[in-house]
Amino acid sequence: MPSGKNPIWFLTQNTNKFREASSILVPFNVRLRRLNRAKVELQDPSPESIARFALVSALKNQTRPILVEDSGLFIESLHGFPGPYSSFVYDTIGLEGILDVLRRERTRKAYFQSTVAFGSQSIKPRLFTGIVTGRISKTIVGKTGFGYDPIFIPDGSTKTFGETSLSFKNVKSHRARAFQRFARWFVTSSAR
Repeated sequence: MPSGKNPIWFLTQNTNKFREASSILVPFNVRLRRLNRAKVELQDPSPESIARFALVSALKNQTRPILVEDSGLFIESLHGFPGPYSSFVYDTIGLEGILDVLRRERTRKAYFQSTVAFGSQSIKPRLFTGIVTGRISKTIVGKTGFGYDPIFIPDGSTKTFGETSLSFKNVKSHRARAFQRFARWFVTSSAR
């Protein structure tokens, strides 16, 4: 059970995202329960707007504390694409499709962004964002993680997230940074 009286319900259908978020929160003694439902997604270029909208929509039918997360991969030479459409792009053209689009690009700078939105009927929505900068590799490398991890090399590393350990990613990733910001706020707030 999570710390505090009420459990925190993470609204997600993505099992990998739930596992990753849960393990990031272990050092803070904050545990999640999964609310396995689709979130309502606003079509917007901003992960913050998408996360806030999904949270507010979820709270209309829930009395329990809810947490949602939206993330995306933003590639500089593609003007931020796929950004908030990362999941759709991953499902349609995949990693090879992204690498093919970037085949002739010299600039491979990119960043991952994750925004966590938390609230309840009595707690106004709070947003926590994490960003990690890096670059897109030229090949798919690594088998750990999920999504774009095998093609994203974070700054300061020579390895993709797909080649790193879960403990590395739980400290260095965009999702880690957003959930850590949430956890630091949560453990010191009256929301517990």
